[in-house]
Order: sequence, then structure tokens, then C-alpha cells
Amino acid sequence: MELLVFGHSGKAILFFPTRMARFYDYENWGIVDAIYDRINNGELQLFCVDSIDNESLYNTHIHPADRICRHIQYEQYILNEVLPLMQQRSGGDIEVAGCSMGAYHAANIGLKHPHIFKRVVCMSGRYDLTNTIQTFRDLFDGYRNEDIYFNMPGQYIANLSDPALISSIAAMDIVIAIGETDPFIDDNRYFSQLLWNKGIPNQFYVWSGFAHRPKYWRHMVTLYL
Repeated sequence: MELLVFGHSGKAILFFPTRMARFYDYENWGIVDAIYDRINNGELQLFCVDSIDNESLYNTHIHPADRICRHIQYEQYILNEVLPLMQQRSGGDIEVAGCSMGAYHAANIGLKHPHIFKRVVCMSGRYDLTNTIQTFRDLFDGYRNEDIYFNMPGQYIANLSDPALISSIAAMDIVIAIGETDPFIDDNRYFSQLLWNKGIPNQFYVWSGFAHRPKYWRHMVTLYL
């Protein structure tokens, strides 16, 4: 697995790519340049990781159970290889962020491991991949199992009951941003309210228009990262 690291000091941000995108896309789209001054000044470090969505969640050639298993393998790579690198290089706070499908990855890993991350920033995301939303299909074709459930933030948050876990999640700074005409707007409203229902504060920002393109994300990262 390849990744790019930008910066030499400051808070470390795990940055998940968009749907089936690559570790270099945020650089190519000018999103890294949008916060270059803060990177250069030692305020933050970006760890742009690669994606295997085409092997896991979007792989229609394998059974849905195998799709989620492959996703879990990817998550283990992040937890066991990427995070130790980030901790070694930062020695301080670790945050997680992503755009589009990357927002799902950020929310999912952040909410499951609140003891690791101080902040979660989700831009233009989708938090229950089992729902069909306009042209965006159920990524598991109607199949359900426990692995799928425990990797859908839009599902498992509703049933959280452990006070210690809820308290740990509530201690994180959670940012959710979405365009008002984005197909995922209702999913985002529901997700934000789910968190509030559990006493988990979150900042929910609705942008005008679609706002699901790099030109918007270039602006979002200046505000939220």
C-alpha cells in the first residue's frame, strides 16, 4: 500500500480518499495546496492513504460477505500500519477526515475507535452504504450480516448503550459538511440527529448547491481541517 505524507510537524490527519480514488488525488486536485501554508508552518501533517474500494465495497464480482471482509482487512492495515507511523511522526493529536466515500471511512473508523482520534471531519459523505439513494445503490445488494452492521455508522450509532463509549465519542470534535442539493443530504441530516440523540455533539454544515466536487473540498479543508 502506498501513501503520501505532507508536513513535518503538528497534528496528524489521516485523510481518506474519495470513492475508488487514489492516495495522490487530493494533491492533484489542489486540496493539499489549499492548506499548504499551515502544512509548511508545521501546524499539521496530512497522511493521504490509498483506497481498495474497488476490491471491497464496490467489488460486484464477489459475494457481499467477502466485500465487507476485504474492507475489514483494509481497516486493519490502517490501524496496524498507518496509525503507528502517524503516532511516530506526530507524537500528539491524531485526527481523521475524508471527502465523499472518504467521509464514510473517516466516520466509521473514528466512531469505532474514539480513543485514538481527537477529531473527525466528514465532507460530502454517506453513512449507511446499505441504503439506495437515487442512482447510488445498496453496496451489499440486500445482503446483511453483523460485519456489515458494525461498519455502518448510520446503523450502529442508534443502538449504542455503553456510557463509556458514548462519552468517548462525545469527547471528539465531529464535523459534518454536505451540499444542500447533494443526494446524501437526508442521510447526513439523519446521521447528525442520530449523534445528537445519543448526546454526541456535532457540527453540521449545509453548503449551498451540490458542493460535491474538489473545488468545494478545497474550500472546506481550509475551514474544517
